[in-house]
Amino acid sequence: MKKVVTTFDSSKIVPNQTVVKRPIIKKDRNTLHYHLMLMPGIILLFLFSIVPMFGVIIAFKDFNPGLGIFNSEWIGLENFRFLFNLPDFVTISRNTLLIAVAKIIVNLVVALCFSLLLNEVRARLFKRSVQTIIYLPHFLSWVILAGIVIDLLSVDGIINQILIFFGADPIMFLASTSWFPFIVVVSDVWKEFGFNTIIYLAALTGISPVLYESAVMDGATRWQQIRYITIPALKPTVVLLATLSLGSVLNAGFDQIFNLYNPIVYETGDIIDTYVYRAGLVNAQFELATAVGLLKSVISFFLIIISYFLASRFANYRIF
Repeated sequence: MKKVVTTFDSSKIVPNQTVVKRPIIKKDRNTLHYHLMLMPGIILLFLFSIVPMFGVIIAFKDFNPGLGIFNSEWIGLENFRFLFNLPDFVTISRNTLLIAVAKIIVNLVVALCFSLLLNEVRARLFKRSVQTIIYLPHFLSWVILAGIVIDLLSVDGIINQILIFFGADPIMFLASTSWFPFIVVVSDVWKEFGFNTIIYLAALTGISPVLYESAVMDGATRWQQIRYITIPALKPTVVLLATLSLGSVLNAGFDQIFNLYNPIVYETGDIIDTYVYRAGLVNAQFELATAVGLLKSVISFFLIIISYFLASRFANYRIF
């Protein structure tokens, strides 16, 4: 058998030879259409979110529409001093915080409890039907839902008719300062808890069935399985949703309250957004409304930073 001998010619080695790499044009072409798809959204964001930010300088001026933004007198922080001395500022700040925090807490609790109950349902058709029904209000605007709430709670509405049937006096729910915040929170939960329930049900699908099978072999009841397996598995999701909700703690819901409130319930129903609307568009106090909106935006910005830090710390959730 002949041996094949290969020789290596060292003279063919070129010292300090550099390899020229061609740019991967094909890869850039494949991602170009994704960037083109983003362009309409980026343009709209720039036009309606970035460009209007130029108008925040109105908060530092004695704005006169006839003179324009540039020619109006610069007064520095005078609008903010006037704002802090307003008795209404304390009221709207208190109402905003109370309503927003109540919405966050009740939405989390109701959605968590309902998802746990719905997860125990074994009839798949019934389960999906309930999911669809509770999820439907999320897609309806507050113009529609507010009309439904007003009809239900009016003096001759079905709620008062039930009270009259049982011998009670009718209640003017939407004209009561004590009832209005409760109605706002409950109606918001009715609209949004279905969306949060879907999030919890999606998290429940990630729980390994082996854990439940092992619990059944150990003699655990359904309640014990929920207590020691399901709830601990949902803890990261609850923490994540709670911390991310912190960034919107000053957003008590302009659309909802604007369609439900009236001057009678301003004491407990007026929030920062509705006050800005009345001061800026109705009363033409543009500089005061801009100062309130700017203050809210700055506080919300820091709350969002804190919420993402907490989400990263306790739920291992990161965007950047």
